[in-house]
Amino acid sequence: MIAAPHPGVFVDPEEPVLFEQSPALFLDRDGVINVDHGYVSTPSDTEWVDGIFDLCRGAQQLGYRLLVVTNQAGIARGYYSEAQFLDYTSWVHQAFRQHGIRLTATIYCPHHPEAGLGPLRVECPCRKPAPGMLIEAQRRFASDLAASALVGDKGSDIAAGRAAGLRRLYKVVGAAEPSLAPVLPVWRLSDVLDDLKSYCP
Repeated sequence: MIAAPHPGVFVDPEEPVLFEQSPALFLDRDGVINVDHGYVSTPSDTEWVDGIFDLCRGAQQLGYRLLVVTNQAGIARGYYSEAQFLDYTSWVHQAFRQHGIRLTATIYCPHHPEAGLGPLRVECPCRKPAPGMLIEAQRRFASDLAASALVGDKGSDIAAGRAAGLRRLYKVVGAAEPSLAPVLPVWRLSDVLDDLKSYCP
């Protein structure tokens, strides 16, 4: 039997993995953590979204575990290798540590159903809007999905969160795709933190 495709997981070697159940703040990468310039894969191409460090620091203080969940069609298309992606991801985690923020892991989907090369051209359960990366977080890191929240900039992010049973879904306003209700539109990442503070996980 051929195994089903599954997401990749980068676990920060500097971050001790705790297995007690806890809520997570799931963050899309491009468009939420960094400005989406298209297949960002190097530090020189990285421009941080305004407010991302304050949001993550505040959520961490509220008891949320921070997990990045990202579709990485650039791997599938051959724009950069998985090894190059992991090197860049390690740099991102280090940059957050320098701001006093612990990213527990980056969970990524390296597949694409149409544009993927070789075995990466496949329908998979992890590419958003499928909830596979969030389910993987529940399995690997004991994430309490019902108490967790997600920030995304596309309808596919929101759909993945809904499918996984998340109750707090935030969509950054300005993306082309419409939101799927119920979802809280946010104009600034500080809006997310303000709402999280009013909701005890």
